[in-house]
Amino acid sequence: MPAFDLPLTELERYRPAPEEPADFDVFWQDTLEEAAQRDPVASVRPVETGLRLTKTWDVTFRGYAGDPVRAWFSRPAGVSEPLPAVVEYAGYGRGRGLPHERLTWVNAGYAHLLMDNRGQGDQYGCGGDTPDPHAGAPGGPGPAVRGLTSPQDHHYRRLVTDAVRAVAAVRALPGVDAARTVAVGNSQGGALALAVAGLVPDLAAVLVTAPLLCGIRRALDLTDAGPYGEITAYLAVHRGAETAAYRALSYLEGVSFARRARAPAHFGVGLRDTVCPPSGAYAAFNHYGESAGVDPRKEIHAYPFNGHEGGDAVHVRRQLAWLSEVLGVSRSRG
Repeated sequence: MPAFDLPLTELERYRPAPEEPADFDVFWQDTLEEAAQRDPVASVRPVETGLRLTKTWDVTFRGYAGDPVRAWFSRPAGVSEPLPAVVEYAGYGRGRGLPHERLTWVNAGYAHLLMDNRGQGDQYGCGGDTPDPHAGAPGGPGPAVRGLTSPQDHHYRRLVTDAVRAVAAVRALPGVDAARTVAVGNSQGGALALAVAGLVPDLAAVLVTAPLLCGIRRALDLTDAGPYGEITAYLAVHRGAETAAYRALSYLEGVSFARRARAPAHFGVGLRDTVCPPSGAYAAFNHYGESAGVDPRKEIHAYPFNGHEGGDAVHVRRQLAWLSEVLGVSRSRG
């Protein structure tokens, strides 16, 4: 795929005027206050994985409306002291899969919580275990268009709430250094990590790669790939629904969450990404922290010849080094 978005020199200074509803903060405050009325953790059960160097628990925590949300929680075996926690969010259509699939962060010495995506898990990977009991609002079959014409009913209102509650849950688990909690995600997971950074003021760090839901209107004009294509396909059938759809999506805009974030941030983006156009990631990065009254540490790494895969394992290596420095964690620890 040839480069199709703005040149890198323009992306580096790309700061579109924010477009957000006047009640953005009230909307999320009310949503999260309702969810926070319940204790976050519902159950914790050890699981046998066959791995000798990692211990894993099957965690159920209470997400949006108190719904049970599943997660894998892992720690390095034989380590007793409280550890910084990495909360990881999975990509679009993916569930938490199997507990031995994602071991990078626990092998780096962190406590690791991998959140399941409610109502997802059937597109790739090894499945999920969390239904979405509120998925009856009008919209298409894909998560991006479930409840598309109403901010109250949209799937991502529930998923973002789950993501925030996952942070509260991991902080309540034993062996976690709650003050050093980190949000990590790629694509849809990157959108969730960015939302958490904007909604949880005391997050220790956030690592965002190829984030979905950033610069949504521009993305819908640039690409028909992936989740954005599901939205355009819906609007092609439901002519005249775009005003309501744009309003609902404005409460999910990653740039708005980024503006409110305070934590140190590490971004990655492939400049040939047709799934999540790079201008969205740069808009979020360039606006990051501006309305929070702070000047957070941040950096972004661009991969000019890569698409949605971005820097792949090369970028993960950069993430590991950066997070170790930000948290003051020795990279030699097992």
